[in-house]
Amino acid sequence: MNYRHSYHAGNFADVLKHAVLAQIITYLKRKDQAFRVIDTHAGIGLYDLSSVEAQKTGEWRDGIGRLIEAEQSSELKAFLAPWLEAVATLNPQGGVLHYPGSPKLTRSLLRKQDRLTAIELHPEDARQLKQVFDGDYQVRVIELDGWLSLGAHLPPKEKRGLVLIDPPFEEAGEYDRMIDGLARATRRFPGGTYMLWHPIKADSALGAFDNKLIALARPRTLTVRLLTRANQTAPGLNGTGLVIINPPFTLEAELRQVLPELAGLLSQGPGAGSEVRLLVGES
Repeated sequence: MNYRHSYHAGNFADVLKHAVLAQIITYLKRKDQAFRVIDTHAGIGLYDLSSVEAQKTGEWRDGIGRLIEAEQSSELKAFLAPWLEAVATLNPQGGVLHYPGSPKLTRSLLRKQDRLTAIELHPEDARQLKQVFDGDYQVRVIELDGWLSLGAHLPPKEKRGLVLIDPPFEEAGEYDRMIDGLARATRRFPGGTYMLWHPIKADSALGAFDNKLIALARPRTLTVRLLTRANQTAPGLNGTGLVIINPPFTLEAELRQVLPELAGLLSQGPGAGSEVRLLVGES
């Protein structure tokens, strides 16, 4: 896949990833104690869905474009609300022209005592990201390989927070890098919440990935998967997955309730569906 995120902003993968991200941050705010979000592959922060890149693929139309027009249950509306309210704030005239990437979404949800570290390796993307947050004392933007941050920037001084790992999957071995990175990160910051994104394609070795996650034996490891079509033979991106370590207490039950409806709304063909599975720990 071409993973300059301008081509994919607002697609079905972003819908799941950003809705869950917003829920986790909302949960962290239930306590007065400050927290930090570390975004290891942050991108440019804010996307223009009228850009040449976004219009070339049009992926957002089958993602957030569907949701803002669809009838939804009260449960799904409540789950999506923190994310969609952040999107609406950027689009006061209605519709979706400006779409917040994970760092911009995160920043919109922080309180004055909370902090964001946004890490991006691509020089041009890092430059744009710094412009988005220029003068914002609650955000630190670093041009760095995100995998290195799992050692250098953990634990955060707040001793509380979320690590978002959303790699580009442009190179072979990203699943193994996830396992290695998690092993290092969770030793340094065992009390943190971790959310990892991965694509689901026909050649994704998800069974082997799950077995390695189980072997890590970290407490409460949740996998969340959404398919927009059958994954056995269809080429390309057929679904999206999350791995969440130390998830908020209520998140598993909420996802079990709303994810089937969300999969139906985002369906692109036969075989669409969802799965929430607790790999390690107790429900």
